[in-house]
Amino acid sequence: MTVRGKIIHHRVLPATTCLMPTPVALVSCRGREGKNNIITIAWTGVVCSQPPLVSVAVRPGRFSFTLLEENGDFVINVPSAGSALHADLCGTLSGRDHDKFAEAGWTPIDASQVNAPIIRECPLALECRTTQRLPLGSHELFIAEVLAVQVHEELLDANGRLLVDALEPLAYCPNVKGAGQYFALAQSVGHYGFSAEHHKRV
Repeated sequence: MTVRGKIIHHRVLPATTCLMPTPVALVSCRGREGKNNIITIAWTGVVCSQPPLVSVAVRPGRFSFTLLEENGDFVINVPSAGSALHADLCGTLSGRDHDKFAEAGWTPIDASQVNAPIIRECPLALECRTTQRLPLGSHELFIAEVLAVQVHEELLDANGRLLVDALEPLAYCPNVKGAGQYFALAQSVGHYGFSAEHHKRV
């Protein structure tokens, strides 16, 4: 196949979860006995706009899975690229043996609508309550309604819109060079509907 004058060769690879990028989410949760934990998850996304529903996929063997079973409330904290080191740390340590809040130097604060902690240092937090669970294989999918959103005020413009370039969210690309890699998302290349404006000009 030729694309823009260059010959492109495709290679068929084994089936795998190679969709990229995926958002890096720090899911904070609280167990029945009040223990807080953080799990770093890249298998997460939006599943519905109205009502606002999101999903996170968690392996049953993870410590946070037990906490989510005990208490379906959780918070999806969106870290900035500057937090990549600690975000990775929370994905490699187990909450069974570590206090991830303490080891990452983060501060747990109570959410406004759910029984789960927010990471104060994260610029964006979605307060979620589980509505459905789907066992899928290696992971179980927790579908949850977003009950509230908290954001650092300095990341909002005069109209209350989020300044994504200032947030500089963190993304993950799986199956890249073995273990996968983190990337900072900061540069906008367009907005929804800009193709129609371009089409009018040409």
